[in-house]
Amino acid sequence: MKFSELGLDAVLLQSIETMGFEEATPIQTETIPLALKGLDVIGQAQTGTGKTAAFGLPMLQKINTENKAIQGIVIAPTRELAIQTQEELYRLGKDKHVSVQVVYGGADISRQIRALKNKPQIIVGTPGRLLDHIKRKTIRLDHIETLVLDEADEMLNMGFLEDIESILSETPSERQTLLFSATMPDQIKKIGVKFMHAPEHVKIKASHASANLIDQYFVKCKDFEKFDTMTRLFDVQNPELAIVFGRTKRRVDELSKGLELRGYRAEGIHGDLTQQKRMSVLNAFKTGDLDFLVATDVAARGLDVTGVTHVYNYDIPQDPESYVHRIGRTGRAGKEGMSVTFVTPNEMDYLRTIENLTKKPITPLQPPSDEEAFRGQVKSAMDEVESLVKETETDKYQRAAVRLLEEHTAEDLVAAFLKSLSKDATDVPVKITPERPLPSRKGKGGGGYKGKSTGGGYKGNRGSSERRGSGSGERSGERSGNKNRSSDSKPRSGGKRYDDKRGGGSAGAPKKSSHSFTIRSNND
Repeated sequence: MKFSELGLDAVLLQSIETMGFEEATPIQTETIPLALKGLDVIGQAQTGTGKTAAFGLPMLQKINTENKAIQGIVIAPTRELAIQTQEELYRLGKDKHVSVQVVYGGADISRQIRALKNKPQIIVGTPGRLLDHIKRKTIRLDHIETLVLDEADEMLNMGFLEDIESILSETPSERQTLLFSATMPDQIKKIGVKFMHAPEHVKIKASHASANLIDQYFVKCKDFEKFDTMTRLFDVQNPELAIVFGRTKRRVDELSKGLELRGYRAEGIHGDLTQQKRMSVLNAFKTGDLDFLVATDVAARGLDVTGVTHVYNYDIPQDPESYVHRIGRTGRAGKEGMSVTFVTPNEMDYLRTIENLTKKPITPLQPPSDEEAFRGQVKSAMDEVESLVKETETDKYQRAAVRLLEEHTAEDLVAAFLKSLSKDATDVPVKITPERPLPSRKGKGGGGYKGKSTGGGYKGNRGSSERRGSGSGERSGERSGNKNRSSDSKPRSGGKRYDDKRGGGSAGAPKKSSHSFTIRSNND
């Protein structure tokens, strides 16, 4: 359906056209008309399906630009997502001249206070920093007409329910509430009953087209073998743009430093980096100045980077739904992608749980040998030589070339040049500190993932889990509640081998009532 058929104002349609959008996505088609009627909506759809415009356009349409009070608020789980949401809302509301401001932890609060004096009409922020501003009275929510909870399931997993309730209590009871979530656990439904008025529940069936474009593999190996195995895969697969996921901040730091030592263009992001550094790394990755982005789940949440060809899960995620979010960074816009997950022997039951969730088997992959990795290195170096020859004004170097050829054979010169361009993993030893593996519950009727997703604390490996906002200036309330589930699985062996081939190449108390849900689904 075209945006012009959804009942949007001409000024918003002009911004949409400028941004190059024509057809609305399913979540936009279903939710925008409901939201324009003033109804409360629960939208369930996966990341990258256009949820920002789904809630942003109805909110922008309601904004009275003559009124300089804050009329809309979006609560997001992470700084990156908050920044992206603010940027998109700004572009969507540019022709209407709507002022949108973002606030988040890890940044100078005094600078945000000065920006808030410009009287924005929409605020986007993380829960902790929003509460800080509310307590300082630099943000007042008594004129809020639209409140949005974005990535609500992730906010619950991160332990933000109390903060969200505190923020909601500062808003008028007659506001419109729009809640968007990739999954629909019981707590989300309880929020709908407790804080929303007869919400319409729009469920968009997850598209398998993208997942089918992602070749999913796993490599079974011991923890100390992962790094060398992964770099040999890099040499064989030669990814154009890749994300490597690590479970902890220490892991990310060590992986990014190790990759740099071996000559790969890589940098890491996690919650302890300053916001300026995080944005610098992300911009370098988006512009192609980096080949590898190493990240924790928290830091990468909400990333919308096009052109990612490979995702490597150095550590299998504790939560199977995080796996779906991770691999969803590739295989976008109809392009093929590849994911490789490194699994220790006692974590194989987690892999089976992921397969049960995705309804797609993950293929075992035999690690490339040193000889296969060497051939990949040489092939990559040869490609680089071809590019250099095309880009170089060789006439300037003819005299030097002739002199070298008088003293050495052409074969020796080219071989030495290829050697200088090749990354031999054995040249630079890298030691990655072992992490405590995820708990195995074999023989006890289940695996490490226990029961339903409740956002409860992870007991098996709490010390190594990244704490949201830790060391970054964010409130201690912006934290992690890791999930812990699994089911039985049997280790598998064998799998795909390489024959010198490269792999596969987005004011009043809240109401309490027993409202029902109206289910609208494109499954029907």
